[in-house]
Amino acid sequence: MENTKELTERSSQVERKHRDSFGMFDGYDSCSEDTSSSSSSDESEEEVAPLPSSLPIIKNNGQVYTYPDGKSGMATCEMCGMVGVRDAFYSKTKRFCSVSCSRSYSSNSKKASILARLQVAGKPPTKKAKVLQKQPLVAKLAAYAQYQATLQNQAKTKAAAVPVEGFSWGNYINSNSFTAAPVTCFKHAPMGTCWGDIAEGVRVEVPNTDCSLPTKVFWIAGIVKLAGYNALLRYEGFENDSSLDFWCNICGSDIHPVGWCATSGKPLVPPRSIQHKYTNWKAFLVKRLTGAKTLPPDFSQKVSESMQYPFKTSMRVEVVDKTHLCRTRVAVVDSVVGGRLRLVYEESEDKTDDFWCHMYSPLIHHIGWSRSIGHRFKRSDITKKQDGHFDAPPHLFMKVKEVDAAGEWFKEGMKLEAIDPLNLSAICVATIRKVLADGYLMIGIDGSEAADGSDWFCYHATSPSIFPVGFCEINMIELTPPRGYAKLPFKWFDYLRETDSIAAPVKLFNKEVPNHGFHVGMKLEAVDLMEPRLVCVATVTRIIHRLLRIHFDGWEDEYDQWVDCESPDLYPVGWCQLTGYQLQPPAPQSSRDSQSSSSKQKKKAKSQQYKGHKKMTSLQLKEELLDGEEYSFLQGTSDQESNGSASYYIKQEP
Repeated sequence: MENTKELTERSSQVERKHRDSFGMFDGYDSCSEDTSSSSSSDESEEEVAPLPSSLPIIKNNGQVYTYPDGKSGMATCEMCGMVGVRDAFYSKTKRFCSVSCSRSYSSNSKKASILARLQVAGKPPTKKAKVLQKQPLVAKLAAYAQYQATLQNQAKTKAAAVPVEGFSWGNYINSNSFTAAPVTCFKHAPMGTCWGDIAEGVRVEVPNTDCSLPTKVFWIAGIVKLAGYNALLRYEGFENDSSLDFWCNICGSDIHPVGWCATSGKPLVPPRSIQHKYTNWKAFLVKRLTGAKTLPPDFSQKVSESMQYPFKTSMRVEVVDKTHLCRTRVAVVDSVVGGRLRLVYEESEDKTDDFWCHMYSPLIHHIGWSRSIGHRFKRSDITKKQDGHFDAPPHLFMKVKEVDAAGEWFKEGMKLEAIDPLNLSAICVATIRKVLADGYLMIGIDGSEAADGSDWFCYHATSPSIFPVGFCEINMIELTPPRGYAKLPFKWFDYLRETDSIAAPVKLFNKEVPNHGFHVGMKLEAVDLMEPRLVCVATVTRIIHRLLRIHFDGWEDEYDQWVDCESPDLYPVGWCQLTGYQLQPPAPQSSRDSQSSSSKQKKKAKSQQYKGHKKMTSLQLKEELLDGEEYSFLQGTSDQESNGSASYYIKQEP
């Protein structure tokens, strides 16, 4: 029994020596299949200084992290095979991670002793004894634990990634030298407000795929390029060699801050392609990582917290009626994906009559909202709530800015310019048709309104989708005139005189321009608001202060959409992969040529169904100030990228 115990202790000591305080194996070749060319970890390259004790390795946000030193180091439980910090282990000898493992080990040692006595006595071992003899229990448990961990990691990877067949953001960006909008541009997206200073040069610990070991091992990599959530990584030690560079989602479950392997007992093993470059990889890492930045230690926790959404299935809300924009209906939350809600109208028995929007969309409201402001509402045929359905609390919905309507305010009949919700590529001549409570307005597009007002739509007075008269001309944007208006080019002064109407006062419009960070050419993922269930590969093609022109890659410009810089329907590159939503890749040439039954064709048909007229030809706007008795213009700048406030509206004189 003593001999058996002594052998076990020796093998455990050898195993502990194989790992150093970095969580690395003591020399790459000590864990390689080919041990003929093993090199000593005590030797170091001439250009790498020896390892000082308790050397600070990583500095991050003012905090200094150190790896455990050789004395405290890591330990492996001789019973279950778990690896952890030595000081946290049970008993003075630190051989076991817990009391239960210590007792189990003692019990198994007795079984091994009984087996030895049976063999000495010449008695044939039983079936149970053969199993014990065949493989030590410690090794079996360790192998089983590793197998379970591998399965869990594979499951996480499959759940996290939603690949699009034939499309890769990484290849798309690399092959065209594109730039993606940073995560900080999207405050509503996961990590949008706590992204920190993650940038090129930040180091992380990632799985080492250039390795033929049977177990999952890790190595350190640096961020070469960032594209939204996606990062192009290069293993440490490859210098300028990009042959093994790879893209991954920085918020994925396999990305960790430097130091994670040491605290988690995971091995750091250099890639096989560069294992010959150094004999002392620990000293190499010390030199390369001193003063480097890594992810915050609570990064994965922040990612998880930022992906918790307050809306739950079975909640009831009021949402715009997609068949009659002038009214709202009751809908029930069917699913929540990345903050986007699939809402099923309450009267839909087969749950196919649905509507997609973000939880911060201005199109959804709490139950009772329509009645409180005087908005039209379609009463449901269902007089009683279905079992399990409950009203969403009012505090979950996006709050609008409070306005003072007591003084000068919007009035019915006033003219303005507005983004057409049925043709989001157009800014049109519009009229205020009704003033509701709490700053809400019902607006109609001139020349294409239904007689019963069923195509009026609701915008708040602070909405970034409505503009004062003259906004388009000042900023050199095409203004869509009323349908059938023959006096072209369109001039506001003539139109106001002909219709005996007045323009809404400029001072009533929202003039705030946040420092949004977008630039022309940036890539992102954007909702096709004419088919709001689709999220597509898109590009920012124009910026007019806070207004963005979004182009869907692979499609004609006529499908572009005007969107506010703070729209909850814009997302960073990699958002679909992170949340599990399906990304629509750029349209192939064949699809564009044939115009088959694609979502874009549906969008066009849907728009024409409501609008009933074709897009007007471009107006030849003259570069001259319009002369009139009541208005003068301030010079504006087209494609404004200052991200600051500017005088780009018409100034109405007293």
